[in-house]
Amino acid sequence: MTFAWYGHLRYKENAIWKLVLISWGIAFFEYCFMIPANHFGHSRFSGFELKMIQEVITLLVFTFFSIYFLNEGLRWNHFVGILFLFAAIGMVFYKW
Repeated sequence: MTFAWYGHLRYKENAIWKLVLISWGIAFFEYCFMIPANHFGHSRFSGFELKMIQEVITLLVFTFFSIYFLNEGLRWNHFVGILFLFAAIGMVFYKW
């Protein structure tokens, strides 16, 4: 989803309708994998846990995407935010 949602930022000269269609095409195939993964994963994880797993994967993918595709650097406050998100995810999986 990262490329479908943010890949167009590198192609500002293209018409927005083309970018939307391309993004929808990419998202379609990603959803074809995500829906079955969530469906089968729900037998092991709660819906909330599945969403948190998805957020971790998205965060890691977007970090690399931002650095290597968008040529944006990471600052110290980005690292702090990432640490807070990992702490939140840890709380979701902690068994009280």
